[in-house]
Amino acid sequence: MWFRRLFSWVFTLDHKRIGLFYIIMGVWSGFLGLGLSLMIRINFIEPYYSVVSADCYNFLITNHGIVMIFFFLMPVLVSGFGNYLIPLLGGLEDLNLPRLNALSMWILLPSILFLAISMSLGAGVGWPFYPPLADKEFSTSSGVDFLMFSLHLAGLSSLLGSINFICTILSCIHVSDVPRDSVILWAYLFTSILLLISLPVLAAAITMLLFDRNFGSAFFDPMGGGDPILFQHMFWFFGHPEVYVLILPGFGLISYICSGLNNTPTPFGVVGLVSAMFCIVGLGLCVWGHHMFIVGLDISTAVFFSSVTMIIGVPTGIKVFSWLYMLSNSAVNWSEPVFWWIISFIVLFTFGGVTGIILSACVLDSILHDTWFVVAHFHYVMSLGSYISVILMFLWWWPVITGFTLNKYLLQAHCLISQVGFNLSFFPMHFFGMCGLPRRVCAYDCSFYTTNLVCTLGSLISVFSGVLLIFILWESLSVKNIVLGSCSDANVPFNLLHGVSPNHVGFIYNYCLMAGYFN
Repeated sequence: MWFRRLFSWVFTLDHKRIGLFYIIMGVWSGFLGLGLSLMIRINFIEPYYSVVSADCYNFLITNHGIVMIFFFLMPVLVSGFGNYLIPLLGGLEDLNLPRLNALSMWILLPSILFLAISMSLGAGVGWPFYPPLADKEFSTSSGVDFLMFSLHLAGLSSLLGSINFICTILSCIHVSDVPRDSVILWAYLFTSILLLISLPVLAAAITMLLFDRNFGSAFFDPMGGGDPILFQHMFWFFGHPEVYVLILPGFGLISYICSGLNNTPTPFGVVGLVSAMFCIVGLGLCVWGHHMFIVGLDISTAVFFSSVTMIIGVPTGIKVFSWLYMLSNSAVNWSEPVFWWIISFIVLFTFGGVTGIILSACVLDSILHDTWFVVAHFHYVMSLGSYISVILMFLWWWPVITGFTLNKYLLQAHCLISQVGFNLSFFPMHFFGMCGLPRRVCAYDCSFYTTNLVCTLGSLISVFSGVLLIFILWESLSVKNIVLGSCSDANVPFNLLHGVSPNHVGFIYNYCLMAGYFN
């Protein structure tokens, strides 16, 4: 009966169904954020004539960043695939706290509802919510309050999910014997720890700002003895670890895939990989001040934040060279789309990391701060790095979750189209920044017209690549080419797991069979 089936899905405690809910909501939000970014780029087709009004432009840049970070990348990359992979790779039937897991998922729905209300009312304060711009005197729209409520609920959802992930991973991981599967478990453990430490600080900052707006307090109002710079400290104490929250699952996945392509039971330098992630977590909590070099930090504080930011490049370099070593010793077919995406991840993320080293120098950052150079760096590191991680998650685990293969030639075309779109859209922004073109400004000098046109073309290509990915997934479900034929079949078609042991293949097949994926 359809009612009973619907009832079973609404009140489900199954981590697979909850993960599917997260992924569906995240993909929907991702296309919403992609549409907002396309409107931003279309607005730059003309240098002085704005396609949309200045207020609408502010609404677009505010909601684009929030939607992509809090409602696309985190639900898909952290919560969605985390729900699938942690029990699967930990050998568990479900997460340790299934009711808490279901609660964290359902909290995300009213959060998206408040986001939609705020978009209809208008909230043009920028995604960091800096006061005094976010104060009642400058932003009278109640959409700002609804957007803060939305972030409160999204943060609560992530916080509850992090507690669940930590409890589950600690119950199944063994520190003395780290198998290849546990690299992803370590990544999700560190991600959850970062969220558990940083999210309460963001919640406190937003709560204080809500009190300033609605109850007459003056936490960030200098006229009442407050300090607006305090909000920046609190926001970036969350904001910079959030970058690693979104990239650490990708680090774990790349390590896992590279070891699979290398046909080794454990990744090269597994202790170094895990230790590098631990160092990134520790150092990432200490570098929030490099977003604030122009607020008047004293020279000792600026040098500290600048130095620690540069040191983060060391553990990141350890991971990159470990991946390159494993890839150089692999016998994988170079035509594999997964291999193409791994190379793309390494190249784009490394390029974004190099521009991050440039911005970590307080002298250079004072020149490039709040220009398009920062936008280019941010998108190369987090947007492209995390988005490629999402694509790799789908490519690697889609056959395991659904039991169906993906079209190899469509995946190759998708990779090429995506790379063209990414680089056309974001690479010219470095030039804008070095020329001093400020971001969050909807008008520009006509000498930048041609380059902006190229960026807009790249944005259109990127939108097409996103639609193509959904078509590839839909085509897989339509054609229904079965991956695994039997539990004892160790030679998996489509080279599904690339070097995973036959026992693990059998375990995954039984897992999928138990989940009801093979009909």
